[in-house]
Amino acid sequence: MRAVNVPMRIVLGLPFATPLSGRLMLLSFRGRRTGRAYRQPVSYVRQGAATLLTPGGGRWKLNLTDGQPVRIRLRGRDVTARPELVGDIEEVDRLLALMIAANPRVRAFVGIPTGGDGRLQRAPLETAIRHGFRIVRWHLDGVQT
Repeated sequence: MRAVNVPMRIVLGLPFATPLSGRLMLLSFRGRRTGRAYRQPVSYVRQGAATLLTPGGGRWKLNLTDGQPVRIRLRGRDVTARPELVGDIEEVDRLLALMIAANPRVRAFVGIPTGGDGRLQRAPLETAIRHGFRIVRWHLDGVQT
């Protein structure tokens, strides 16, 4: 992913929307221990006008604090959003279902198997959450719903 992230940062950092920016955004934040600046491309799904959802399976989410503003490059514009790290299994299950309905590629990215009913299997989902998987619900600043 490191090699892929380099050109993604360039494309997502452009001052105009691109086809990639419809599903990917660029986060800018500081490392919690090192203070180092990071620019991390992540996928997102819109939930209404003022909320975005991101699967948080990577280590990048460890640098986020609930409610602390983060700069996002979204469709060619810089915006500020406040993350909410969602770890409740029922809410994660519900939000993942919404995300998969909006973007079926989320299913493969998250890697949690589904049952015969098409829903995520409960035991692997519980294990993922126990090991730190979260949904990041981004509340966009200055956007009225």
